[in-house]
Amino acid sequence: MIRPTVARVDLDALKSNYRSIVAHIESERPERPTRAIAVVKANAYGHGAPQVARALEDAGADLLACADIEEGHALREAGVRAEILVFGALSVSDLDGLFDCRLTPTISTPGAARAVQSAAAKYKQTLRYHLKLDTGMNRLGFRSDNLTRTLPELLASPNLELAAVYTHFATADDPESPLFADQRARFERALDAINELARGGAGAVHLSTDGSSRPARAPYIHAANSAAVLRDSRVWYDRVRPGLLLYGIVPPPLASTIALTPIMTLTSRIVAVKGVRVGEGVGYGVKFRADRPTTIAIVPAGYADGLDLRLAGRGAVLIRGRRAPIVGSVCMDMLMADVSGLDVSPGDEVVIIGSQDADRIDVREMAAQIGTIPYEILCRIGSRIERVYD
Repeated sequence: MIRPTVARVDLDALKSNYRSIVAHIESERPERPTRAIAVVKANAYGHGAPQVARALEDAGADLLACADIEEGHALREAGVRAEILVFGALSVSDLDGLFDCRLTPTISTPGAARAVQSAAAKYKQTLRYHLKLDTGMNRLGFRSDNLTRTLPELLASPNLELAAVYTHFATADDPESPLFADQRARFERALDAINELARGGAGAVHLSTDGSSRPARAPYIHAANSAAVLRDSRVWYDRVRPGLLLYGIVPPPLASTIALTPIMTLTSRIVAVKGVRVGEGVGYGVKFRADRPTTIAIVPAGYADGLDLRLAGRGAVLIRGRRAPIVGSVCMDMLMADVSGLDVSPGDEVVIIGSQDADRIDVREMAAQIGTIPYEILCRIGSRIERVYD
């Protein structure tokens, strides 16, 4: 049985988005091959990680990224064969999962480095890892200005092999922020410092920002999330890390010429229609009062499904090809929409995210209405909503 509120995910559009991103990179910089790391953390931004990951593999993705070991385990259980990079911290994780599930860890602290080295020695394996540098976000990562103290022990670890070095931009989606350029400069200085450290005794690393030839299995470089992909080709390096772009959404306030299609639509059905007299209120707190005879449609989708309370009085849904304002309050299991002047009936389709006739409500618009970001809208779409894959 499927509830009336359903999220449909177009996997063909997902594959097309992935290929469009790769083609854009290749066309803009044909002299330097750049590959993609497809980001599928947080249940593929709410779209369903197992189905999305397998579709991305079909589209040619050879490296996927998730948030933690548990997400990586779920991907392996779903039959994903591509390399899987774990972005998150490992200090409190069960590291056996790295080996059981053939995951590539990120090492972002000296403590994590020692723990992963110990686990690799126990398994008598050499484990390839990605080194994360903190260049100004002050979240995870070795401080880029302190590497001579913190990095030699890691680079000398007998059971760990450096596969890649990366950083994460804090303000790639803010064209006015100078931090983006500062982080790029710090990152490239840090890469030079790592090369010097390696020459000083930890073995050849050969990190290069210009794509010059390196020995086989030499470490590569990545830094560009979706916003940075659009912002500056100088930070594409050897791989880019599209997340939101894969799902067909451009990080606001940026624009893009890449051919992308939003892959999710969220729809429901009217379950009841009610007349409201002048002066009567609607919903918890009676935040809406009718100033004219009003017709209200009841839609079985609410905050338990991930819809934000702030949509009431700000957002709308599409019914019969027209915008119907959300009024009253978003309840746990339902919302109310003003359909005055429309000939509606129970069973009529309601589009919460997506297109109907000539109009469209997209995730960027919804996020702007309530003062949040598209990522939150997608990731909050509830687990009780059925995902149907086309």
